Amino acid sequence: MSGLVEARGLHVARGRREVLRGVDLALSAGEALALVGPNAAGKSTLVRALAGLLPATQGEVRLDGRPIGSWPRPLVARRVALVAADDEAPARLRVEDRVALGRYPHRGPLAAFTAEDRAAVARALRLTQIEHLARRALGTLSAGERQLALLARGLAQEPALLLLDEPAAHLDVRHQLHLFHVLDEVRRSGVAVLAVVHDLQRAAWAPRMALLDRGRIATEGPPAQVLESAAAAQAFGITIRGVTPGDGGERLWRFEER
Repeated sequence: MSGLVEARGLHVARGRREVLRGVDLALSAGEALALVGPNAAGKSTLVRALAGLLPATQGEVRLDGRPIGSWPRPLVARRVALVAADDEAPARLRVEDRVALGRYPHRGPLAAFTAEDRAAVARALRLTQIEHLARRALGTLSAGERQLALLARGLAQEPALLLLDEPAAHLDVRHQLHLFHVLDEVRRSGVAVLAVVHDLQRAAWAPRMALLDRGRIATEGPPAQVLESAAAAQAFGITIRGVTPGDGGERLWRFEER
């Protein structure tokens, strides 16, 4: 395997429990991958390990061909942005200030803001369509609006690798559609994008999908190949059937209890 980021035989434990068991996965620049799997499969653990936030008990994560543990943390922060489902930023912090935190890896917490920093923040607010919320306090936002502000912070970071853990959490249908449109734009700009997505229909947004089950990659490939596989049926305990609309539109999936 080769790529911007790679997991090679990755094992990760949380406490005494081994969560990841020999994961092999690679992601290249400009590629998007949806990570799916049942609850407690290890998806969030894998995302955090790829970000260098959890150590491997065996195997390794490599960033730009080097073990991620050998990178100074400030340099990792310039290359990798992690957007999680929950934001613990102070409620009184303004949206534009929350987004501006994404620039710290590039300039440090005490350095003056530059024109480049301001432009990056403005682009992130524009891409996520929350410019009108820029001066609002986070505590006055809905859960979905806070999620978009968190995504904007990750975009302002201008990473080479964007990792998202349930980015569609709290978003209504319209904002979900916009979210994945934004991620498409980011991918086309050359950024590698990996997103944990619970909604399997939405997860088919990505050209490539990986199914994580009981700490291992059970299968990966195009969404139709993964979702209609025996591995997916076993992992989720349901029957998944692909349906092509009569007008030849986008393929849909039906989910039925076994």
